[in-house]
Amino acid sequence: MSESHFPGPGVRAFRLQVGQQSIAGYESAGTGRPIVLIHGNSSSSKVWQKQLEGQPGAKYRVIAIDLPGHGDSAPAPHPEKDYSAPGYSACIAGIARQLDLKGAVFVGWSLGGHAVLEAASALPMAAGLMIFGTPPIGKGPDGFAGFKGLSNVAFTPAPSEAEIEDWLVHAFAPNFKPIPPFFGADFRKTDGAARGCLGASAQAGLFQDETAIVRDLKIPLAIVQGAEEQIVDLGYLQRLNAPTLWRREVQVIDHSGHTPQWEQPEAFEKLLDAFASSL
Repeated sequence: MSESHFPGPGVRAFRLQVGQQSIAGYESAGTGRPIVLIHGNSSSSKVWQKQLEGQPGAKYRVIAIDLPGHGDSAPAPHPEKDYSAPGYSACIAGIARQLDLKGAVFVGWSLGGHAVLEAASALPMAAGLMIFGTPPIGKGPDGFAGFKGLSNVAFTPAPSEAEIEDWLVHAFAPNFKPIPPFFGADFRKTDGAARGCLGASAQAGLFQDETAIVRDLKIPLAIVQGAEEQIVDLGYLQRLNAPTLWRREVQVIDHSGHTPQWEQPEAFEKLLDAFASSL
């Protein structure tokens, strides 16, 4: 499977106008429940290639979007507003309305998980949420305690090649190989302002209390974690007050780091299918 052939057979590319933003996306051939996939910081829909082209895409209507300034989406017209948790969540909600995604499962990886949580109240059509690589952040002094290895490169507009390479190594389990070249290419292609403005907005507290969102959710929430995750602390996730937590525990995927959808796709997709089928 090579990113040079993305999207492959059975996956169509589309583009939406969401307000002033031009958003690229991809949709699989499946006709089942909609599953919306949101990538992470300085990534793109390519990270979901295995799900779009594989079993989930054949069974479900799998939709993956490129966040503003990422992948093939246009740079944000208002960077300070759009490259933030509220900006990304508004974009997701706008896409959901346009595509009429009733009964959808919204899946967020890393930054995408934060955006999905932030958008929860604006997604009345959602049947369930799944997050991974995402420790819900709070407003107190320990609000970012769920991160155990978050690098400043995530908020650096123009990082060095060495910093990018270090970031990529931590995005997978230790010693995972090979790291697909498109991960680095996506990072370099991302609008640098997306990282800089995200960091500034977070520092300014321009985000909701995601721990409160998790506590007050009325729909099922699946939380997934790679057993060899280098960025997110499993114990933090397990201590969350999450009344609607699916299966009443965090789902851990063995032999995987921050990117289980790529590192261990079969195990990840088994969880995704079980969750989507249970709603």
